Amino acid sequence: MPTSNVPHFEYVLDTHIWIWLSEGDARLGKSKALPAILDSLMESKVCISAISVWELGMLEAKNRIALSMPAKAWVARSLELGNIQVSPLSTPVALDSTSLPGEFHGDPADRIIVATARYHSAKIITCDKLILAYGGMKHCMAIAP
Repeated sequence: MPTSNVPHFEYVLDTHIWIWLSEGDARLGKSKALPAILDSLMESKVCISAISVWELGMLEAKNRIALSMPAKAWVARSLELGNIQVSPLSTPVALDSTSLPGEFHGDPADRIIVATARYHSAKIITCDKLILAYGGMKHCMAIAP
């Protein structure tokens, strides 16, 4: 799916992984993938889907997460300090998210994150069991941290 003008990313972080990484959450402390993620960050090879910014904002608005600062400031700081790129919701990603191969659930954010990873031929770092199972079906590359 990627063409020569598509940025190459090694990893797409699921929203919760982005939050954990940016907040220094202990759940990533023993992660086998953390050294590779950190190396890829140094090379600007890690991204989040634009939908993750929306999802984070919604989680904060619904009081489902407590960030170390308001969402707008948190996102700006995370992207600036973390060297994490944002992959926009492009036409190919939007269309692929509506027609993912095989069986995948209907959560729009998860579908867009998966489509983003497929578009960039990148691995999704996630703890989401449904995304990991979908990766196990070889429709995307998904790994647990």
